[in-house]
Amino acid sequence: MTLAAFRHRLAEILPPQAVRLLRLARTEAAALGAFLVMAMGSLFFLELAEEMAEQGDRGLDYRVLAALRLPGDAGNPIGPWWVEEAAADLTSLGGISVLSLFTLLAVTYLLLQRHRGAALRLVLGLIGAVGLSEGLKSVFERERPPVAYQAVETLNASFPSGHALLATVFYLSLGTLVAQGLTRRREKAWVLGAAGLLALTVGLTRVYLGAHWLSDVLAGWCVGAAWAMSLWLAAWALERYGRHREARLARQAPPA
Repeated sequence: MTLAAFRHRLAEILPPQAVRLLRLARTEAAALGAFLVMAMGSLFFLELAEEMAEQGDRGLDYRVLAALRLPGDAGNPIGPWWVEEAAADLTSLGGISVLSLFTLLAVTYLLLQRHRGAALRLVLGLIGAVGLSEGLKSVFERERPPVAYQAVETLNASFPSGHALLATVFYLSLGTLVAQGLTRRREKAWVLGAAGLLALTVGLTRVYLGAHWLSDVLAGWCVGAAWAMSLWLAAWALERYGRHREARLARQAPPA
């Protein structure tokens, strides 16, 4: 049985509502995936926030942090010296200074290519990420891990991780922009995978360096992914509306 015959047979068996959902899933798989990531990220963040408020002893967070330290030496992370140096270098990929520079370079290029919508999306993404990070930190006011565990300097509250949040927003937003210009699924998957790996790396270095609890980083990833996908969905909806509007105007235009 060919694929077309299978689809026709399936349409005969399933109710009309199910057929419409399957067609939507096939034609708008990216939008459905983005919505799913946004919804799951938001729900998981709320779950983490609730657990953080209920568990004052941070049992799992302490166990993870202790597992990353040499026995009897809380200030010395496990592994050779160069691992700590590499982690300190990689963690800066989620810092506001580095991401502001990357955003400036990316936005300048997009404006030169006259992609104003994409440039605006990156700017809104970073500004919104900073606002979310600072706002949530001020709401929860969670203390950082003990100073004895910290291998880097820290400034403000701990929950959620600002580095993890900002890195997730920027690299996922940039990854989706690049993926939109590619045609092969393999290339799209590689770009999105690389973006996810960068965000993952930044978050893991925050825990390794003792700057954050594990739950802080998980929360940062969740909020960042939800915000990035919200911006992607807004851009997708505007683009879809524009296409439909142009098609409607073309049908209403009088024949030449």
